[in-house]
Amino acid sequence: MIKSTLLFFVLIFSNSHIIGQMKISPGAESFKIYLPMLEDKKVGVVAHQASLLFNKSKNQHLLDFLIKNDVDVKKIFAPEHGFTGKADAGEKISDHHDNKTEIPIVSLYGKNKKPSEENLKNIDIVIFDLQDVGVRFYTYISTLHYVMQSCAEMKIPIIVLDRPNPNLHYVDGPVLEKKYSSFVGMHPVPIVYGMTIGEYALMINGEGWLDNGLITELKIIPIQNYSRTSIYELPKRPSPNLPNSQSIALYPSLCLLEPTVISIGRGTENQFQIFGHPELKINKYSFKPLPNFGSKNPKHNGNVCFGKNLSKVPKPEKIELKWLIEAYRYFPKPEIFFLKGFNRIAGNDKLKQQLISFSSEKEIRKSWEPQLKLFKKIRKKYLIYN
Repeated sequence: MIKSTLLFFVLIFSNSHIIGQMKISPGAESFKIYLPMLEDKKVGVVAHQASLLFNKSKNQHLLDFLIKNDVDVKKIFAPEHGFTGKADAGEKISDHHDNKTEIPIVSLYGKNKKPSEENLKNIDIVIFDLQDVGVRFYTYISTLHYVMQSCAEMKIPIIVLDRPNPNLHYVDGPVLEKKYSSFVGMHPVPIVYGMTIGEYALMINGEGWLDNGLITELKIIPIQNYSRTSIYELPKRPSPNLPNSQSIALYPSLCLLEPTVISIGRGTENQFQIFGHPELKINKYSFKPLPNFGSKNPKHNGNVCFGKNLSKVPKPEKIELKWLIEAYRYFPKPEIFFLKGFNRIAGNDKLKQQLISFSSEKEIRKSWEPQLKLFKKIRKKYLIYN
């Protein structure tokens, strides 16, 4: 029933008994499958700096690969941080042209987040290839939603080149409540939803999350030699402030401190691996945020912050609330702790109230359970990998 209504197909090549012996290959490397689909087509490409092919191509960018293979790429669509991945978080980007190819680049993180009818004029097919990290407030899935919406409206098919999710191994956090929907969380999913971006695209279609009941004509090119237990370290940072596997693993937990007065290391070389504040003297560890790549004006710029270094802690198997709870309880001015946007990141107004009322971690986690259970049931319908 699901397959008949979703208008998608999934091509599976992995053999589960040899996954551990074979190199994991993102969908972009299955070019023998998708290149024929692009023949004699005017193509739009949604990509960024991590849209790379690795096997036998020496880390070749998808755009270069497509052009080398005579694909008629008419437009590039770039997400937050831009096509080259150098813009700060939240930095607006204007439309421009690729320096190398002169192909127009349409920014989907500027004045518009959704491709316009004019943007997609004369485009026959869109190929989507972004490296996601599997976290609700990481905006690439919102870009996916808007691209799917525009393509559905104009009856343009999309090919999603699937990529591994480094946070695939668990599902956790509060499920987003509708009234807190925004570009940092559009759908009723938990903070960590345990799906690849290809699987997530299927869920957007299948759950009817596009406006006006539309469904995108969607084709997923899956990851080869991949399973839900695969260990995969991203070979290229997916955004400026996620420089390594530790930052990616801690991002779902520490990003809850972003909409507070606490620094999570932007303006250092340990982004999303440390946290602190000039008045949070809970530890001898200190750091001083200064402008750097990905953070032109970091929180507490030039001031010494005291806090904790988490760069060596084991990678979490759940949302770790202890650092958020500790930072709130030891901050000397709780009345100024929360900044605008905390409820949008949390996905509800309950977490803030739970912190203010000194609820235990166990009590907070228990409040997530009913919606998490329901989400996991829905999620099962769209999983590609065992």
